[in-house]
Amino acid sequence: MEVIEFLKQPHLVAKIQKFFGVTVQSQNEFNIRNKFWYYFFIFGTALGDETFYTFFIPFWFWNIDGAVGRRVVLVWSLVMYIGQSIKDIIRWERPGFPVVKLQSKWAMEYGMPSTHAMVAISIPFSVLLYTMDRYQYCVGIGTVIAITWCLLVCVSRLYLGMHTVLDVVAGIFLTIALMLPLIPLIDQLDNYFLTNSTSPILVLVVSILLIVYYPNSDKWTPTRGDTTMVVSVCVGLLIGSWLNFQTGRMATPELRPPYTILWPSLTMVGYLFLRTFIGFACVVITKQFAISLSYNFLCTLLRQNVDVLRKSENSLHNKHKNFVDLVCKFVTCALIGFNTIYVIPHIFRLFRIERPTFYTEV
Repeated sequence: MEVIEFLKQPHLVAKIQKFFGVTVQSQNEFNIRNKFWYYFFIFGTALGDETFYTFFIPFWFWNIDGAVGRRVVLVWSLVMYIGQSIKDIIRWERPGFPVVKLQSKWAMEYGMPSTHAMVAISIPFSVLLYTMDRYQYCVGIGTVIAITWCLLVCVSRLYLGMHTVLDVVAGIFLTIALMLPLIPLIDQLDNYFLTNSTSPILVLVVSILLIVYYPNSDKWTPTRGDTTMVVSVCVGLLIGSWLNFQTGRMATPELRPPYTILWPSLTMVGYLFLRTFIGFACVVITKQFAISLSYNFLCTLLRQNVDVLRKSENSLHNKHKNFVDLVCKFVTCALIGFNTIYVIPHIFRLFRIERPTFYTEV
């Protein structure tokens, strides 16, 4: 208990901020003396938020490996759901003075455990674990990269004043405990989600139940909305992958792993950039279309004025806005996930720029 109380102290975080050049005058006044560390840790914390997911997940599927991608997304979504839920169950506030919050983006959420720390473990280490027997490469280098990634994200959360040391440590150990059974289990589940005719129904029902019965908080936080986006992206990717398999577009590869990693030619690099540009253009169009259509449809269904509802305050009592926001996020992100894995690769095929092994990664 003494160790827990010690790690929970905000003074530890304040010392870390001071070490990296942040001088705190009062609760709302501070001075950043070293801009390098500030921008370095801004980059570090970005490796664990939605900006990173938005780029990393589609890029991985379009340009690297779909089989690994499906497994990593499943690990990420389950770990994030559990971590976000625990936040709203425990309800520990983020550290206060003498710690200064250098970002306000997540200030309304609770802090325990750090889901950034959970992402910093779940994504790089699940990539490592799912690729080490699939490709021929130096696992030692991969391990160093994963550890460096994890440390950068975790230290960035302390530097920015968003978590206590205990929040970060709890997030790390909770993720390790979750990944021990999840890594082998998801290997088995991936086959079911691809091959079983009932898997889309199960995925939809379970995901909707998870969102409906998400733990209630004592105040409004963006956590439930963020969790809905994570779950729905996974739903769209799983259903899109299932449809690829069921329509005969996916086939078992002729060669068995481990595969040799080949350095890309100039032509392959050019196709990579084309896929990325066209793919993200399609994602942006999908997002704008889905948000507008779903929000307007739901407001019409509930007889609510769209502009008034959008501008209304976020609170637990604003039932109509909460419902519309959650459903809109679910539909939009599920559609983005589906298009990422099913529709956009068809566009790549039409332009003859598809990745050659895309449909053999079962």
